[in-house]
Amino acid sequence: MVRRKPVRTRGKLQLSKYFQEFEKGDSVAVVMEPAVQSSFPKTLQGRTGIIESKRGKAYVIKIKDQNKEKRFLIEAIHLKKIK
Repeated sequence: MVRRKPVRTRGKLQLSKYFQEFEKGDSVAVVMEPAVQSSFPKTLQGRTGIIESKRGKAYVIKIKDQNKEKRFLIEAIHLKKIK
């Protein structure tokens, strides 16, 4: 699951991660930020998906679960861009 943050960074947010922008079609990994309460399942931790659109301050991400494609609404602080 999600490991603990180092003691010096516990409870702190990186503003650059909070305000990062993504384009449609970008490939991202779901990396849960423990300092921010999230409303998505913990089984999504480490999964990769493709950004479909932006809805408010969150992004709609298309993740393939076995044979089905599912869409999740996740904030940018929980996402990491994959090159």
